[in-house]
Amino acid sequence: MKAIVQTALHQPAQYVDVETPTAGPGAVIVQIKAAGINHRDVFIQHGLYPKMQLPTILGSDGAGIVIETGDGVDPAWSSQEVIINPALNWGPNPNFYGPDFRILGMPDNGTYAEYLKIEARYLHRKPAHLTFEQAAALPLAGLTAWRALMTRARLQTNQPERVLITGIGGGVALTALQFAVALGAEVWVTSGSEEKRQRALDLGATGGVIYHDAEWAKTLMAKTGGGKGGYFDVIIDSAAGPGFAKLVDVAAPGGRIVFYGGTTGNIMDVAPSKVFFKQLNIYGTTMGTEPEFADMTRFVEENQLVPVLDEVFLLANAEQALRKMEAGKQFGKLVLQVS
Repeated sequence: MKAIVQTALHQPAQYVDVETPTAGPGAVIVQIKAAGINHRDVFIQHGLYPKMQLPTILGSDGAGIVIETGDGVDPAWSSQEVIINPALNWGPNPNFYGPDFRILGMPDNGTYAEYLKIEARYLHRKPAHLTFEQAAALPLAGLTAWRALMTRARLQTNQPERVLITGIGGGVALTALQFAVALGAEVWVTSGSEEKRQRALDLGATGGVIYHDAEWAKTLMAKTGGGKGGYFDVIIDSAAGPGFAKLVDVAAPGGRIVFYGGTTGNIMDVAPSKVFFKQLNIYGTTMGTEPEFADMTRFVEENQLVPVLDEVFLLANAEQALRKMEAGKQFGKLVLQVS
């Protein structure tokens, strides 16, 4: 079969022939129809993950059709259209993953291939309203956004809350926007460009600001009414770094700040008094549990949500897609059409 293999650090991913897997006990073979690109794949190329194991077939997100079932697998999975939960072996504690947790796409061979061997427990039926390309954009971003909003931030659905999502344009941020809007929240965003800000408004955001403006926090407060009524109950962030202090400033008393990345650095110069006097809750998060993945996909289907796609590439052009991901110019998910 054809696959995209990362053979060494700081080198382009290779489009090569590799051995086609076969289903073992408890596992299936999925003919991958589409695979989603994530920053994780770029980080692997640059050696920014612990316990690097190369070579590997890249790719955490995938959607396809089950073509082979192994011993012990319900034969009803055969010929089913599926998406794949890439969070493997979370473990028994819902608050934190166990020592055997890993993410599909390293060390396990991932979805940038014509066929994937995966345990049947990680299969979920593809939401019927989604194409394979749309479905492939969902797993990692959807799971991360769902846990951030629903488990960590505990977004209230019985009364509208005001939510701020930073750095709109990436897959997780956009998915969090779609989830929060569908849940009835008033959502605001920050963005690096006016075009992305406007597109977020088209997706249901109430408003937003450009974070390159040094006074963006004050501008945001003015737009939302100022004072206590202008603060945010929930903030979802992927940047951390020096700008994190401004998130503390715009958070409501008792607010919840959840961050799932640190794209602007490790230093968060925050005044402790602002945190404890406002009784703020600051949470880190990454990926999620198997029940959270099931809840997320059910929510997407019930609300007929459609992931935002930026561009679809052929599998052979995966390296081109990875470089576009690295440049950070996309709005929505980059997806590979596999078969």
